Amino acid sequence: MVFSIEDIAISISTISICQKNESSKRSENVTLSAEVTGSTTDIIIVGAGVAGSALAYTRAKDGRRVHVIERDLTEPHRIVGELLQPGGYLKLIELGLEDCVNQIDAQQVFGYALYKDGEGTKVSYPLENFNSDVAGRSFHNGRVRLGQGSVTSLIEEEGIIKGVTYKTKTGQELTAYAPLTVVCDGCCSNLRRSLSKPKVEIPSCFVGLILENCELPYKNHGHVILADPSPILFYPISSTEVRCLVDVPGQKVPSTANGEMTNYLKTVVAPQIPRELCSAFMSAIEKGNIRTMTNKSMPAAPSPTPGALLLGDSFNMRHPLTGGGMTGFI
Repeated sequence: MVFSIEDIAISISTISICQKNESSKRSENVTLSAEVTGSTTDIIIVGAGVAGSALAYTRAKDGRRVHVIERDLTEPHRIVGELLQPGGYLKLIELGLEDCVNQIDAQQVFGYALYKDGEGTKVSYPLENFNSDVAGRSFHNGRVRLGQGSVTSLIEEEGIIKGVTYKTKTGQELTAYAPLTVVCDGCCSNLRRSLSKPKVEIPSCFVGLILENCELPYKNHGHVILADPSPILFYPISSTEVRCLVDVPGQKVPSTANGEMTNYLKTVVAPQIPRELCSAFMSAIEKGNIRTMTNKSMPAAPSPTPGALLLGDSFNMRHPLTGGGMTGFI
């Protein structure tokens, strides 16, 4: 997700916030603590994804001293967090952050197309009572510049979380303290086990490709193909690119190294996708830039701990096919 927060430094903290007023966009600087020791910070936020960035913006705007620590600041090549549902866009409006989806080639999404046995139909979001701008948004995830550090552990004293220990990009180990630590660093968070029951199930894996210069049969809609043995997804992530996610049951996908994956995509998946997408799909396979990720099912089972809380995918997660992530539908 892209937020107009230009520089949230790990130790020299000034946020450049692009904010909309009545007539124009203006830049507002919110200064955060320069040296995070003792309790000079109000909130530590671990992770600067959709949830972390929005939380940092709103808390800093309210005058809180916010310390954000993000593990990796390079634009990620990831296949999650690319579709913001209409409810998520409404939340951005509520927070004054609707500008975040502008100027990044984000695509409006008005619903889904469903395919089974070669036949398709369209299911639209119930948006009749909203302004015409209200819709889902799909985009490349991760175009944001922040300070970088990797949180290694929570600091606990007498059963209360007091802060975090983290390493900078150069390997320097530092500590940061605050009355509240918010952990929102995603489904692979290494801090989750300290704040929640660790039960995790892996029902399937996603295999991701990017199709270029092709048009979806139903414009501005996500596409779900009810294929055998499991669904295939398509949705636009820019004006020229379409994300394809192939759901593969189980915890292991065919090997890309020995050609099993290529064969699986060509012989099992390709015959089941709409013919309008076949050429672009086969071209994407030939390019070989295939990404994989596990789909996790993690129940919301927190172990209440004073001084810290979990937020977003680090708190709980359902299979992405439920559409329950990124603030649901509306």
